[in-house]
Amino acid sequence: QMKWQKKIFLVLIVICTVSLLLHHGGHFTWNMEAFHFGCSHQSPGAKPKHTNIVFLKTHKTASTTMQNILFRFSERNNLTVALPVQACGHQFCYPRSFSSHFVHLHTLRPNLITNHMRFNKTALQRVMPNDTIYITILREPASMFESLFTYYSRHCMSFRRVPNGSLEAFLAEPLRYYRPQEIESMYARNTLTFDLGGDKDNSIKDLAYAQNFVADVEKVFSLVMISEYFDESLILLRHLFSWDLEDILYVKLNMRTESSKKRLSPGLPEKIRAWNSIDAYLYDYFNTSFWDKLSDLGLDCVAKEVQLLRQAQERLMRSCFGGKMPLPRPAAEIKNKDLRPWQPSDKVDIVGYDLPVNISSEAQEHCLKYIMPEISYTRILLHSQSLQHRRSYQNRPVQKSHTLQQHIRTTLPRHSQVHRSQPGRSVGQSPGSGTESKSTPKQS
Repeated sequence: QMKWQKKIFLVLIVICTVSLLLHHGGHFTWNMEAFHFGCSHQSPGAKPKHTNIVFLKTHKTASTTMQNILFRFSERNNLTVALPVQACGHQFCYPRSFSSHFVHLHTLRPNLITNHMRFNKTALQRVMPNDTIYITILREPASMFESLFTYYSRHCMSFRRVPNGSLEAFLAEPLRYYRPQEIESMYARNTLTFDLGGDKDNSIKDLAYAQNFVADVEKVFSLVMISEYFDESLILLRHLFSWDLEDILYVKLNMRTESSKKRLSPGLPEKIRAWNSIDAYLYDYFNTSFWDKLSDLGLDCVAKEVQLLRQAQERLMRSCFGGKMPLPRPAAEIKNKDLRPWQPSDKVDIVGYDLPVNISSEAQEHCLKYIMPEISYTRILLHSQSLQHRRSYQNRPVQKSHTLQQHIRTTLPRHSQVHRSQPGRSVGQSPGSGTESKSTPKQS
């Protein structure tokens, strides 16, 4: 009789497990596999997920894909994302140095901040909780500069001056076309350094500056992801934040067509690195430290988790696109206007996705946010958080009104609504924590 009871019990466990898989679309399996066969030796949920995060979104580094991961994480866990005021567009008045004045009142007391900004740690500390962890992402300067040159060819005057839009001509005599004081000159030299709050026009001959700048960045940022190793970067991020495999699933966003890319002729990568010398120094340093972090975690373990991530990714794509792997489409062919990516010029094609009509409404709702471009997602999040703000405001007792500045100064650090986040690594003096620029806000 005991044997039969055990058999019945085992059958019930199997039925319950299958039900969970069907209900959660297989996410339960992915999470369990990641913990049992990956690098982590603790049970799922044993450590709270960290939720107070600043992601410095750099340019042309796969940062839009990373931003989408964070947006979706915030919605699943009922977190608040700091978003820009309307005058700033979908960026925090970039290229001006970040200020608390750029944060929309309805998104104050945030857990996350991820839209484009020029880094200013002092201003960010006034907005974010004390246990906030800072992360960012870098890309190899030669490939990144080619992308910047093509993407901003119509917006950056340093590029517009070049005859026939020739990258070779620009790199032959960059000072002939480059004007450091122009508002969008940061796209034409040391863009990573500028985004991180540094001096883009400091000469590499001043090696002490580059070394001190890198040291400042390392004090502040607990993880510097590398674009060329995006999946491996996500594994490091997963362990840093104690997230599940489901939390780092993604679909590649903001991609150019192959015809929009320019092949670098021999000698150009060296010229690009020389012109963007601080970015090159920054990238080389953090690429080395990145592999040190992977080695500390265990390269075999990382490889296993990357494999699990890619398998889960394929399941996600097939479930969202009717059993097939999706083909990116030109914006004009995407029926849903909210899914059309922004096009920088008629010479650059940024592709996106459209969901098939024959998938279930549940799948539509689940998959939509994975493929939503930055501008649409930012607008939707702001609308959602504004509604929540108004509801909570209506339920509060009447209080004396405060200005935005007073509100930020008197705001106590807030911990996440999922778990009380664990304190992050202490951060040192930030690059870019000085006086804010007085240039005109960029409209996006």
